[in-house]
Amino acid sequence: MCYSVARIQAICWWEVAETIFAGVDWADDHHDCVVLDSNARLLDQFRVRHTASGLVEMTDRLKSTAGGGQVGCILEVRHGILVNTLLEAGFDVYPVNPKTVNRHRVASGAKTDAIDAFILARHGLHEIDRLRRLEPDSAVVKELKILTRDQASLIQEQTRLVNQLTACLKEYYPVALQFFGSLAAPIALAFLKAFPTPEQVKAADQQQLSEFLRVLRHPHAALAAQKIFQLAQQPQLTADPITTRAKARMMLAKVSQLAPLLETISSYDKEQERLFLSHSDSVIFRSIPGAGKRLAPRLLAEWGDDRSRYACCESVAALAGTSPVPFQSGHYKRAHKRYACVRQFRNALYHLAWQSTLHEPWAKEYYLRKRAEGKSHSVALRALSNVWVRVIHKMWMTRTCYCRETFLNSRMQHKRAA
Repeated sequence: MCYSVARIQAICWWEVAETIFAGVDWADDHHDCVVLDSNARLLDQFRVRHTASGLVEMTDRLKSTAGGGQVGCILEVRHGILVNTLLEAGFDVYPVNPKTVNRHRVASGAKTDAIDAFILARHGLHEIDRLRRLEPDSAVVKELKILTRDQASLIQEQTRLVNQLTACLKEYYPVALQFFGSLAAPIALAFLKAFPTPEQVKAADQQQLSEFLRVLRHPHAALAAQKIFQLAQQPQLTADPITTRAKARMMLAKVSQLAPLLETISSYDKEQERLFLSHSDSVIFRSIPGAGKRLAPRLLAEWGDDRSRYACCESVAALAGTSPVPFQSGHYKRAHKRYACVRQFRNALYHLAWQSTLHEPWAKEYYLRKRAEGKSHSVALRALSNVWVRVIHKMWMTRTCYCRETFLNSRMQHKRAA
């Protein structure tokens, strides 16, 4: 079995030093801490408030209890003020999946914050060789990860608002859905704000529409105006005046929410691009087919830049949740997706897998082959994501850009060896 440098250090330090294990149960306004020694003896148990003075009290008590030895902190979170405070204090932080506590809970089902902290400490004591110590990302990767994840949540909000706007237009103004290719475009929102009802757009002539679109800097204002004018003059479904007035008000409300959101997402794009291009690994992720201006920074942010972080490409696949896990009971046997993973990482790889089918012939052939085998769309994408994990890991470790010929030659050599 191969271990990364970080993994080897995690296994060795507790064998050569007097170590205490602190299970910290995180909450919004307080934190419970239970401290065990290497013989599972209870050394300390306390609760602190989630304040500056409370976190100082926690670090001071842990240092006093350790007496100069090592401190391993086991938590259910991997980022935030609490984690940063523990790292700055020089403690080793081991984030674990929140389901870990549930699986180790006593049969009675008793649950308190103190019990959860004790379970975390005991888990760290007995499973330290299996836990992965948290290694902070570089400053650029850390900021890029926060930005890309926040932008992903903003894009989800955009999708929600666009769906609501679409549903609203279907009730009184369905022809507007044919005016532009996407409602999530500033020019489409500006047009709806200027012509909120079918009657208003029908009353405008083609020259007025063309001039309006030209002011908005539409690249083909005359053609777009002609299309809109023809659609507006055709017989169409109409709602009664009461519904039209009420729904027009709702439509304008959704437009007023979408417009600034689109500007914010655009500003995120610019900042992400600046940070992404400032990183030396950007050329690697930018060379991946289908990565694009948003997906490439997401991949770099989730992958990181610490070459000692992963023991092998299988470690990346496990962290991202692209590798299947076996399930067997008696004669029943099947494989299912990995649930304990970094979902943002998995989503980025899924998007890459799908985009690659539009740019790489071998990726499309692989996806279609999996579908022909009876695999669902998600399973086929997960399998293709696993292939990309191996490819990107090799590129990342050797600091080389993607080359289709290199990949195809390597695959042919592997087939001959098999």
